[in-house]
Amino acid sequence: MTILIREDAASVATLTMNAPERLNALSDAMLAALQQAFDTIANDPEIRVIILRGNGKAFCAGHDLKEMQAGRQANDGGAAYFKDLFDRCSALMQRIQSLPQPVIAQVHGIATAAGCQLVATCDMAVAADETRFGVNGVNIGLFCSTPMVALSRNIGRKAAFEMLTTGRFANAREAQEMGLINWAVHADALERETMQLAATVASKLPAAVKVGKEAFYQQAQMSVADAYRFTGDVMVHNMLDRDTDEGVTAFLEKRTPDWS
Repeated sequence: MTILIREDAASVATLTMNAPERLNALSDAMLAALQQAFDTIANDPEIRVIILRGNGKAFCAGHDLKEMQAGRQANDGGAAYFKDLFDRCSALMQRIQSLPQPVIAQVHGIATAAGCQLVATCDMAVAADETRFGVNGVNIGLFCSTPMVALSRNIGRKAAFEMLTTGRFANAREAQEMGLINWAVHADALERETMQLAATVASKLPAAVKVGKEAFYQQAQMSVADAYRFTGDVMVHNMLDRDTDEGVTAFLEKRTPDWS
């Protein structure tokens, strides 16, 4: 069985995690498949947006606990395996945000631990209204420290800390209010609403979206003054692009831009 399915349509690549019997856990194989797919799509000029979703009854239940327990059997008690595992997972999360294309999570069922981290890491997220979100490793004695990085950069600190220390689930409406997802929609409309969002983004000038996504994450790490200096330079670079000139001219002339 193919663990990750890619389908392309109208400049949108849809990646479907396909391990439903394991709730699409981020196993070694799943991490490798996602990393390879993102690396390939990054260099595909035909793809403007990526949708990430899961097959079966859950989006993603986090790391594969059976694999993790098997990793303990090494002579060092699993230290090297665990370090490598979390390094690979962290690299994947950072790869998502370094991609030139926006990534939209299409979420249903549950998104827990590293699965919730995956949602928080994606640039946007649309979820079915029955979805539950949790960073509930604390319930089994494993604090979700790496998922905390993405979560605490999406929602308020107190809300994040509560989720991390109580292990409670947040429903989709709460997740939307907290800023973890963009929209909570009826399950029957999930695919349609996600694709509509993807199509809207895909209709924009790819060069502008690419430079904008890169600048978005870079400026977020800067002081306000540094961020304005940096983004001012980005705006200059953007304005000098031939297609941006065409877009502005077309707007003034009330016509559709002829982008290359």
